[in-house]
Amino acid sequence: MLPGFLTSGFLFAMLGALLPRWGYHITADYRTIGGYFICLALGVIVPTESAARFIRRASISNQMAAGCGLASASLIQLAFTPLEASPIWRMFGLLLVGFSAGLINSALFAALSAAYTRDVARAVSIGGILFGVGCLASALLVALTFYTLSVTGALLLLALVPGVFAFVYYRMNIPAIDTENQPSIKDAVRDFRNFGTVAFALLLFFQFGNEWAIAGWLPMFLIEQLGISPKTSILLLALFWFALLVGRVVVFAVLRRVGHGRLLFLSASGAAFGCILLFFTNNLFGATMSILLTGFGFAAIYPLIAEKIGRRFTYYHPGLFNGVFTVALAGGMLAPGTVGLFADVYGIRVVAGLPLVGTLMVVVLVLMIWLESKVTGR
Repeated sequence: MLPGFLTSGFLFAMLGALLPRWGYHITADYRTIGGYFICLALGVIVPTESAARFIRRASISNQMAAGCGLASASLIQLAFTPLEASPIWRMFGLLLVGFSAGLINSALFAALSAAYTRDVARAVSIGGILFGVGCLASALLVALTFYTLSVTGALLLLALVPGVFAFVYYRMNIPAIDTENQPSIKDAVRDFRNFGTVAFALLLFFQFGNEWAIAGWLPMFLIEQLGISPKTSILLLALFWFALLVGRVVVFAVLRRVGHGRLLFLSASGAAFGCILLFFTNNLFGATMSILLTGFGFAAIYPLIAEKIGRRFTYYHPGLFNGVFTVALAGGMLAPGTVGLFADVYGIRVVAGLPLVGTLMVVVLVLMIWLESKVTGR
């Protein structure tokens, strides 16, 4: 079931690449763009509890198929929404895309129990890597069809991907997880009240927010600030996902042989310098270097979190873990939504400024988690 994260990443990454296709690099309607991301975030949050009831009546494979099918139908609705139509129609479609991604994630966490029990850090890290592959595929698909397909054709092609996965998952037979040996929801909630766990959720919230504030607005920033063509700007977005993906694979391979403090310092410094360079750059070369630095810098944070999760939580409760990662994903979508509001007032350069502040917050939270681990021995 881990490949299901690929589908999830594919759905989440589309919006940042689609904005130039919808002509928002011309209108510069930042508030509407922010509203799109907020609708996507709200859609993700809704299924967190409702899917828990749904999954008791349907198999995991059927829930995955339902999520992918709804995503495909939502993209078809967006494909036939005219460019001159009210943004409300796109907001509605994106709300449904977010809801479908939430259903997929709920099913993934329900099916993740066996992989989690064998190797927590490996399961979480591989899930993150596959999520990145989906993000990269989405950006490349939009970029490579920019001048060859109409907006309707491109969205119909995007809709084909979750449609195929819906058929694949429907043909699968994924049994329900065994809940006999799991802690009760009451015991799990009690553990999730301590400082360390709250810090984990906040850490994921800010880290996903940093990544998506860049990913959601990078094409718009490059087009408006540097005059780069829409297709090239989306290809540079794909480069960001590629740097993030490659960096994550490399860090996952060397994580146990490198000092975590040094790794955190180097990654945070690289990400911060990348954001500063992006803020001041005025040419394509500078933009490319800043994107690579930021992507590689952000890459190390998630594997570090995955390893800490593996050490702290020896049991697995799908509902609560889905809730924690839903908070993180919601943060990832709310961050570019907030960027839209700030950009409307202060200009497009806040795309580079806000992730810099978020990176500093991530460093502070990681240090607090390590300090809490030293004090409590967990």
